Amino acid sequence: MTRLLDYVRQRQKRAGAEEARVPEQGGHAGLVQSELAAELPDEDLGEELDDCLVLYEMGSKPRCEEVEFLELVQEAIDRIERGH
Repeated sequence: MTRLLDYVRQRQKRAGAEEARVPEQGGHAGLVQSELAAELPDEDLGEELDDCLVLYEMGSKPRCEEVEFLELVQEAIDRIERGH
């Protein structure tokens, strides 16, 4: 559990320190978000995926679901930032 908390805290620090945000919706970013929404149909992801991590409340899901959710969102953010 500590590693997961450290992971979320690290993302929160990065999100606050960086000016660069996820690119505008559409194109590659829209495709990645659509794929993520299909994988997480019960989640309200919003337009900014970074917000999903920054605003996420630890312990609001069962641990296995929490880990999967956070990993999928982070992977999508990374894919958008890399452009593929």
